[in-house]
Amino acid sequence: MNDTTSAFEPIPRDRKPDWLRVKLPTGENYRKVREIVSEHKLHTICQSGNCPNMGECWGAGTATFMILGNICTRSCGFCSVATGRPEAVDPFEPARVARSVELMGVKHCVITSVDRDDLKDGGSAIWAKTIRAIRRRTPATTMETLIPDFQGKWENLDVVTEAAPDILSHNLETVRRLTKQVRVQAKYDRSLEVLMRSKRAGLRTKSGIMLGLGESDREVEESMDDLRSVGVDILTLGQYLQPTKAHLPVAEFIHPDRFARFKEVGMDKGFRYVESGPLVRSSYHAEKHLF
Repeated sequence: MNDTTSAFEPIPRDRKPDWLRVKLPTGENYRKVREIVSEHKLHTICQSGNCPNMGECWGAGTATFMILGNICTRSCGFCSVATGRPEAVDPFEPARVARSVELMGVKHCVITSVDRDDLKDGGSAIWAKTIRAIRRRTPATTMETLIPDFQGKWENLDVVTEAAPDILSHNLETVRRLTKQVRVQAKYDRSLEVLMRSKRAGLRTKSGIMLGLGESDREVEESMDDLRSVGVDILTLGQYLQPTKAHLPVAEFIHPDRFARFKEVGMDKGFRYVESGPLVRSSYHAEKHLF
């Protein structure tokens, strides 16, 4: 896409190219993960986010846990997680998540959350308790935490970084120009500061960008430069898919060859690992990002 193309010129939702087709989830491991998630009353971004890789990941016995409920206080234009007034924080959730990680036998787990702007601490205490609960129950399990921006209240971020997850992830989601439309209550530079502070805390950092919202190739590369300027180690690039007609439309389906080129560009810019492809999501193949 060139720099003069306007954002959000819709493509009909039924015109997905062949490279975006996925298999329906099946298999014994998929059923096992589904049963554990249901039995322990857990939330996963796999389900709430309508992830196209759920069948593959659950079939491999892995899932991305979503803590602090399944109702978000924000209303991002790309996200299918429900927006509204969240329920009260569940103090027993960290123990349930830790027990489920043990039952699944996963070696590497990914944890994310809804935004909880209604809470004074943004949910950071539950974040830290979950990390520590998993570490106590399964010490060999490594963890990636995909965190919110905590509204720039850095004392809350510190609570999470002090719990020392193996990877601290926070998604930029889109290029600077489109941030106000895509992430209404977020700020591009605040996200960069989350990553900068996490890196300064000694953590391996990671971020992700969705393509196909109307950004130019030059803008993607500028965002890569911004992420490298704050020391981000790992980058994921994937195709934006419109969850419902009420969400932002797809402006363009990015061909796999362009994703491959972006991977080369990212590696040349100094990222330690770049996961780039149409079906890539921030937690896709997360276990490979432990270098």
